[in-house]
Amino acid sequence: MQLQVDFQKGKGLVPAIVQDAVTNRVLMLGYMNEEALRTTEERGLVTFYSRSRQRIWTKGETSGNYLTVRHIMVDCDNDTLLIKAVPSGPVCHLGHDTCFNEENDPELITTGEFLLYLEQIIHDRREHPIEGSYTNHLFSRGINKIAQKVGEEAVELIIEAKDENKNLFLGEAADLVYHMLVLLAYKNIKFSEVIDVLKGRHSR
Repeated sequence: MQLQVDFQKGKGLVPAIVQDAVTNRVLMLGYMNEEALRTTEERGLVTFYSRSRQRIWTKGETSGNYLTVRHIMVDCDNDTLLIKAVPSGPVCHLGHDTCFNEENDPELITTGEFLLYLEQIIHDRREHPIEGSYTNHLFSRGINKIAQKVGEEAVELIIEAKDENKNLFLGEAADLVYHMLVLLAYKNIKFSEVIDVLKGRHSR
């Protein structure tokens, strides 16, 4: 589906907000004209129009820190773009993770947000496979093997629950949660949908 972008309102340019596709951290703001947007879509690398140099340029063409596009959206007025991308290094020309001097480190994600972060990674692997990825190995085996793996991890958790080794128990619990997220992703179900079911039961 082709994006309907109103370039005339901004005299040929529209602002483009770039957001990390996995952590959801806002990385930078740039401007695009029609050529820059077309190049971004064709190459899969975020490309802007430089107002000072009056030419298009691909982010990372000098530093090597490219922004690989995952998804492009336009706002309700058709005059602003939101680009979800994966950075290959610091985004700011000063060496910062973002142009707003914020750290884009998954380690800083709160406990409550980490499951959503992990879910984002799993969904990104599904859409953009990486060679050697265990997650992609699971997806390649199909629903029966993934479901079987969830069952195996559940049994292992039950076995460890009968003993007193906390570390082993936590490891099995983590394995079960991870494989459950993979199963949900395979079935194209968001973890938030599971949370909604829990919320509904809690209100009864």
